[in-house]
Amino acid sequence: MARGKGDVGQLLDRAIRNFLRYVSFERGLSHNTVEAYRRDLEVYALWCTEHSITDFGQITEREVSDFLGHLVTRQDPLSASSIARVLSTVRGLHRYLHAEGLAEEDVTLELSPPKRGRKLPKAISIDQMASVLGAITGDEPIALRDKALLELLYATGARVSEITGLTVDDLAGEDNLIRVTGKGNKQRIVPYGSFAHDALSAYLVRSRPVLAARGRGTPSLFLGSRGAPLSRQSVWLIIQDAAEKSQIGVPVSPHTFRHSFATHLLQGGADVRSVQELLGHSSVATTQIYTLVTVDTLRDMYVTAHPRARSAGGGKPH
Repeated sequence: MARGKGDVGQLLDRAIRNFLRYVSFERGLSHNTVEAYRRDLEVYALWCTEHSITDFGQITEREVSDFLGHLVTRQDPLSASSIARVLSTVRGLHRYLHAEGLAEEDVTLELSPPKRGRKLPKAISIDQMASVLGAITGDEPIALRDKALLELLYATGARVSEITGLTVDDLAGEDNLIRVTGKGNKQRIVPYGSFAHDALSAYLVRSRPVLAARGRGTPSLFLGSRGAPLSRQSVWLIIQDAAEKSQIGVPVSPHTFRHSFATHLLQGGADVRSVQELLGHSSVATTQIYTLVTVDTLRDMYVTAHPRARSAGGGKPH
């Protein structure tokens, strides 16, 4: 893997060559396996070059995560099984660097390959989401709560466990920001728009005090009819009721709100990195799955609308 000065850099190049020598002579891997490692690391080295990385000391878990995301979204995306293989190779390299004292830590320790056969997330259209949100009407405390709950779910893309875990103190004043505690107790600040703001304001002023008076007092933002914190099962039932009333004719779950949030942002021009931060994904590779949804949508639109997108026989383009 000899490369020029302007390529991946001498330290990076030497580390990869030493690793390949190690797996060949010390671990006794077959020639074909070593060559497969070499090909995977050439892809990794090229990506590092393109991102001005010349030394493994510059690489953190985030860089490796970005590299995996690149494998999903490049012009010739790899399959989940191929990405898992590349990650295994890259992980072996970083484990070797750490063991040899060439890196302070193994930055791939917490990374996991994408699940094989993972299905694309199901999102509903913007109009369908508007119908679901519009299905909740009325000024009674429960209706105001349900409206605020669903508006905030869609406005933030938060997981249902994150929504039910919110407290009143997680609302950051008048700035339309909310503090969400995700997996591993990691906190993130997420903005929300005017629809969620108005619904939350109505709930906090006219509904929550009524519900809170029925219970023993809790800082939870969303309360049940008896004043206790709202459960995840209750959220699921509220969503089912709204979806049924909307008559959109497709299944809707709490995760549908999260998937739709991400998909609609990407369709509107948001970048993947920003959506990753909003969703609280530790790896951008997880967020990249949503780009496949938008690509499929664009492909379907193109095949339907372009006069020469189909073959003469009416089939899809080859």
